Amino acid sequence: MIFKANTIIINCFLVLLVTLIPAHFYAQEKGVFSGGLTANGNIFIRDSIIGAANIPQYDNELFGSEVWLNLNYRQSGYDLRIRFDAFNNSNLLNPNDSYTAEGIGNWYIGKQLDKLGIGVGYIYDQIGSGIIFRSFEQRPQLIDNALVGARLTYRLSENWEVKTLAGRQKFLFDRNKAEIKGVSLEGFIDFGKVGYVFTMAPGIGYVNRTLDEESVGALVDIIKFYIPEEQINPVYNTHLLSFYNTLSYKKFSLYTEFAYKTPDVFSDPAATHTALSGVQIKESLVKESGSVGYASLSYATKGLGITVEGKRTENFDFRTDQTLRQNFGLINFVPPMNRLNTYRLTSRYSPATQLLSEQAFQVDVTYSPSKKININVNASIINDLDSTELYQELYTEILWKKSRKLRISGGLQLQKYNQELYEVKAGAGTVNTITPFVDILYKFTRKKSLRFEGQYMLTEEDFGNWVFGLAEFGMAPHWIFEISGMYNIKPSKKSPQDENGESLKILYPTLGVTYIRSSNRFNVKYVKQVEGVVCSGGICRLEPAFSGVRMSVSSTF
Repeated sequence: MIFKANTIIINCFLVLLVTLIPAHFYAQEKGVFSGGLTANGNIFIRDSIIGAANIPQYDNELFGSEVWLNLNYRQSGYDLRIRFDAFNNSNLLNPNDSYTAEGIGNWYIGKQLDKLGIGVGYIYDQIGSGIIFRSFEQRPQLIDNALVGARLTYRLSENWEVKTLAGRQKFLFDRNKAEIKGVSLEGFIDFGKVGYVFTMAPGIGYVNRTLDEESVGALVDIIKFYIPEEQINPVYNTHLLSFYNTLSYKKFSLYTEFAYKTPDVFSDPAATHTALSGVQIKESLVKESGSVGYASLSYATKGLGITVEGKRTENFDFRTDQTLRQNFGLINFVPPMNRLNTYRLTSRYSPATQLLSEQAFQVDVTYSPSKKININVNASIINDLDSTELYQELYTEILWKKSRKLRISGGLQLQKYNQELYEVKAGAGTVNTITPFVDILYKFTRKKSLRFEGQYMLTEEDFGNWVFGLAEFGMAPHWIFEISGMYNIKPSKKSPQDENGESLKILYPTLGVTYIRSSNRFNVKYVKQVEGVVCSGGICRLEPAFSGVRMSVSSTF
């Protein structure tokens, strides 16, 4: 069925290309054809000591891959896109399992007709900051929540636009059954006068999700086992409303958004129900309304930038199917409230956004007293609505550009991370870390450079203390060589152990080479990676250890 549907789509797409290109061959505006290829390959090398074992890739398959090929054509207001996806023993969907499939992963046809914009196919869009609706893609975790349907936009005036969309959410090569509809109105108001700049960008959005009979029936089948006084009635329709605005005055900018969700049935890991047998059922279904309040205030002037953010989230789990867990079926996107760290050890413990109970605060300050020095300080605090501490971070970094050849940055990170909650590990408690780091870049010539990273994590929890080092040698414009190692220098009782029960000091090395030619990039790495949380775009999940070779190819044309 998938192959037949894909064939029909491809044939329709080719017919459109054949029809449109000749019709506009002599038009004043020339057509633009573009595309891109991304391909990943993994060779899995079993290593039972670190836990890289007992999944299909290590035991039987040994190799896995993913390929995405995009083709785009634009001419005279037409926008045509198609994407072919192929997965072979891939571990992206589920790091503990294997996924194999191929087909058309995305297609889109759009046209601008004066003030009216028309689009059908696989649509990526959002309303406001995405709190009530966001269709997006995160390939490192194989998240592709495109809306398969139609979108209309109409420009009411120079500064005001209305948008409406409807469809179903993409899930791999199929679609979830819930129907999603949304509409938004956004504008821009300028109160500017000479010496007095004051603008507003208000917006209002509405989203509706309608469940199908099968999804509601699945919820009923779970709820019917609760005792009568604790049973709840699922709803077919859930409504979300959001108000948002960006207020700007001179060097200040304030973004605010408030969203409300009507009562809806969802899974609560902290909830319990009593079964008809008298047994307590954990992670039960509850029915509650939800809300999110978010604000971000920023100030920017020469040499100084300050951003202060605050967020409160309550019962805002919104999915195409409320029996789904983790990152599956999410219709919206609640922004994270912590710094997105990039260094290996500073990013080891990253907090996933809590959709049911979270109140958070973050401040980020960047100060440049001169062209050679840049100072960054970031602090974030995340609690639940009962004031239980979930995450705290203080991050400081100083960048010193000593000369054109030498750049040095270094800093310190302090963390408190509720591992029991974020990684669902009973009894894990809270991890406290102190992590100093340094990053040095030296340019021998305009084409040759050497970069060094050094990090040390001090903690008495989880796997204990870590040290990380990286050396990266670049030969522009073609070559980059990398060698790095993450070493469990002072392991704890939770670290991998030998046959005598002694904790092991394990080195997790990486050896890699990257070759760049024009718009093509090739990368090969031998990697041994410890179990940990992996985040992409603020979306996190716990992944097992990895051992093997990773290869990638990316190209644009």
